[in-house]
Amino acid sequence: MKRREFIKLIAGAAFAEPVMARAQRATMPVVGFLHSAPPEPTVNFVKAFRRGLFDGGFVENQNVAIEYRWAGGLLDQLPELAADLVHQKVAVIATPGSTPAALAAKAATTTIPIVFAVGSDPVDVGLVASLNRPGGNVTGIAFESVEIAGKSLGLMRELLPQETRIAVLVNPNSVFSAAVVKSMQSGAAILGLQLELLHASTDGEIESAFADLAKRPGIPMLLGPDAFYTSHRAEIVSLAARHAVPTMYVLREFAEAGGLISYGPDLTNAYREAGTYTSRILKGGKPAELPVVLPTKFDMVINLKTARTLGITISDRLLALADEVIQ
Repeated sequence: MKRREFIKLIAGAAFAEPVMARAQRATMPVVGFLHSAPPEPTVNFVKAFRRGLFDGGFVENQNVAIEYRWAGGLLDQLPELAADLVHQKVAVIATPGSTPAALAAKAATTTIPIVFAVGSDPVDVGLVASLNRPGGNVTGIAFESVEIAGKSLGLMRELLPQETRIAVLVNPNSVFSAAVVKSMQSGAAILGLQLELLHASTDGEIESAFADLAKRPGIPMLLGPDAFYTSHRAEIVSLAARHAVPTMYVLREFAEAGGLISYGPDLTNAYREAGTYTSRILKGGKPAELPVVLPTKFDMVINLKTARTLGITISDRLLALADEVIQ
């Protein structure tokens, strides 16, 4: 074969491969993945979602395609991104880990199935009619981080029994911030604790909240559940360390990143279950008939290294209750 003909053959093969890939992709069902956060902090969660799809028999770029849409923390972008997925005529829209994304998707379509994984009560925020029979085109996983936030106060009291005042950081833009505050206030009344509510919905406001607490040593913080906080967990844990603020979190990912203690549902598993539910819908399942999944296990993770740095002694009882202790 002459050199010129060989080059043409290679060039033709290189061109044909993407064409064939595009043709193959065109025959696959397409899942729209919509999230309010930027993609970088969510990498492991997306892997869990794809694992759920795999459990259901679907592998990305083999027999299912995924169109990702990220709002990057700009919630006002979500309606446009949801509308774009509807325009693309995706088979399912998945919105794990983001209540605002789930609500935007629900507002964008009444026909395309939607699978959520949220920490709010999906009935209270208007995603479904009921947990057992969702009705409509929406179903998913509710991991109840709102209720857990209130119960976490008891663990905080046991962690720091001498403290009677606890700061609570919540995102005022969250659709369930009022429910979080109500749950915590109820828990505080039972325990005889005083709550100091702090609000933060931007990086600067989070930093200001920690800097303010640093001027009043001894006041611990409980971080409210929120997708924005989860996507900024590295920065938040760093601020807590820099200002020496003992902080408790809802998700284990914070403790794994260096946070003092966490108690709550397994968010990674929630993403995986969302992937599994998405696969069931791809196989013909109807959202109206798929009950909302509730978590059955909650994890407590204690970071002993961080505790030692803060000069906090963890009781033997708390250590025995912990599902994981990070040395």
